[in-house]
Amino acid sequence: MASRPSAIHPSQARAEGSEPMPRVPESIEESGVDAEFLSALALKIAFHELQCTTAKVAAKMRLPLGITDQLMHALRREHFVSLTSQIGEMNHCYQLLDRGVERVRRIFEVSGYEGVAPVSLESYTAWMNRQADPSTEVIPEEVQKVLGPLVLQPRCVQALGLSASSRRSLFLTGPPGNGKTSAARLLHELNRGDIWIPHAVEVDGQVIKMYDPHNHQAADEHDLPTWIDRRWVRIRRPLVIVGGELSIEDMDLIYSPNLRYYEAPFQLKANGGTLLIDDFGRQRIDPNDLVNRWIVPLEHGVDFLTLATGKKVEFPFRQLLIFSTNLDPQKILDQAFARRLGYRVQMRPPTETEYREIFSRYAKDHGLEVSDADIDRLLVRYKAEGRELRGSEPRDLVERALDMKRYERNIEHPITELLERAWENYFGGPDWSATGGD
Repeated sequence: MASRPSAIHPSQARAEGSEPMPRVPESIEESGVDAEFLSALALKIAFHELQCTTAKVAAKMRLPLGITDQLMHALRREHFVSLTSQIGEMNHCYQLLDRGVERVRRIFEVSGYEGVAPVSLESYTAWMNRQADPSTEVIPEEVQKVLGPLVLQPRCVQALGLSASSRRSLFLTGPPGNGKTSAARLLHELNRGDIWIPHAVEVDGQVIKMYDPHNHQAADEHDLPTWIDRRWVRIRRPLVIVGGELSIEDMDLIYSPNLRYYEAPFQLKANGGTLLIDDFGRQRIDPNDLVNRWIVPLEHGVDFLTLATGKKVEFPFRQLLIFSTNLDPQKILDQAFARRLGYRVQMRPPTETEYREIFSRYAKDHGLEVSDADIDRLLVRYKAEGRELRGSEPRDLVERALDMKRYERNIEHPITELLERAWENYFGGPDWSATGGD
């Protein structure tokens, strides 16, 4: 087997303006991936091409024509393919031989991955460590602007801003319906700019798919220079959210026995962006097990994941990590874990003054004219039914009032009646508990 090539360090990348971009490799060695692995991948692609050409294989592998030509020539020397014709410089037609068909079937038994050529783990780690933190500074004015849709105490806004600025982890607590999830989503907007991630990473001959269109939004690439390494894709900084469905197994490499390659777990897909663990403590596992799983990544900025062979592999763990829970933190937080948290913020219920502001602002933004007296009547009803104020409930009541206006568009209802009916439809009367979402 050929010796392992060295990874391309980001310092070798060229830059367009101030943005570093991965440079297309000029040789197999510069690709950072073993030549034998790349030849096997080229053979798998050739196997499914009715008319195999160097250009078609190069396009699917996202490698330069010159490198792909070398790989196809190597397959020809091994008598896996035969040359049938020449189309142009470094572009030939090939036909799979019986020996090649037999070889590719054995390769598929080990790895079914067929697509964009992966990059090395070393290259991925170097790039992620370089670009993990946003290049623009987070300032108080920007934090205030981003969190503007919420009515929050100044101390709360400051803590959220400090977390975003320092990239230290954030633990949000408080009753449901008071803006924890909303604050986390808005905070992600401070993660401006794009990052580069590979379509896939190769480790010990195994492929881990990194790019996920469900969690990653590809940036516009129509104006990229020709020297860009197309094995990488430029994406918006990702926001990945997981909730009560989370299990310990979801946090490791996900191997598909049918496809015979790996899918990156959610925390790798969140690298360079924001990872929100919503409803923390309500997962189908013991909270202590989940807490212990996060200690090493929080402490060292790396995560150890396991291949199907049992080998542990070190990956970068570089994102703004946010936990959100409405459970008592004293009951779910281990002290060793708590010490590693960056900031802890309690999102408490709004005061009456804050509730008024939330209600008035949301109603005005949605074209509903609500007076102070209308809100007074709602506050009296909260007290009469023993309900705690929640920051999400002005939105929910206004939206239900608007639902009624749209539904009965030929009937003019006084705003007082609209809000009373919205209350009954939302809360269900005094015998029901409030069910406002977060």
